[in-house]
Amino acid sequence: MKIKEVIATLEVFAPLPLQDGFDNAGLQVGVTEAEISGALLCLDVTEDVLREAVSKGCNLVVAHHPLLFHPLRQLTDATLVERCVRYAVENGLTIYAAHTNLDNARGGVNYEIAARLGLHDIVPLRRNDAGNGGSGIIATLPTPISSGEFINLIKQTFGVECAMCNALIERPISRVALCGGAGDFLLDDAVEQQADAFLTGEMHYHQYFGHEGQIQIVVIGHYQSEQFTPAVLQRIIVEKHPNLSTYITTVNTNPILYL
Repeated sequence: MKIKEVIATLEVFAPLPLQDGFDNAGLQVGVTEAEISGALLCLDVTEDVLREAVSKGCNLVVAHHPLLFHPLRQLTDATLVERCVRYAVENGLTIYAAHTNLDNARGGVNYEIAARLGLHDIVPLRRNDAGNGGSGIIATLPTPISSGEFINLIKQTFGVECAMCNALIERPISRVALCGGAGDFLLDDAVEQQADAFLTGEMHYHQYFGHEGQIQIVVIGHYQSEQFTPAVLQRIIVEKHPNLSTYITTVNTNPILYL
């Protein structure tokens, strides 16, 4: 089986036209006609991740975050991106990214978060004109719970010790809007659709103001909110290619330390 067949499987599930305009999802480095030896799945491409791929005998690395957002003007050892590109080429690795197209796809990143939280009646929060998907989702908890219970559910589900929240709202939380990663652009959509709570990975400071008693904001960190993405990628690939060796990286690529 060739690498291009696995990429085709990913793009059937999360078509590239679903990606946001700023994005650079798709093939990053390498060739797709080569026979695939295995796939390593990750959030971020780092040198340690690429070394792990080689050690596991994988020649395909599928990441959530693109390695290449901007054109390279040179190829040296000066930056992490340049070193990763050089290492990939020298070791025959192909790097592919499924980013906002996977965020926006039905059954993608945000649906996985919803499933982990036990949400049901899931629909896109902001529909995407490019296909049957959209940015973020809005869904319903099995039973209404207090804001404190909701925050504890988030902390337990994502394995985080704390969350950044606005003042706790007093009414029960039933309807939940969410977006993995940097989803603060959807806060107004969540308010307009009368969500009781909004969960995301990143939010600007001033956006916390003015929503007291209106909506419960819960922010847990970009990496933390998307930590289940490699499992989504693995499920998509294994369903169509059950005999292919796939591995979820053991490297924690979160660049933020909590001290």
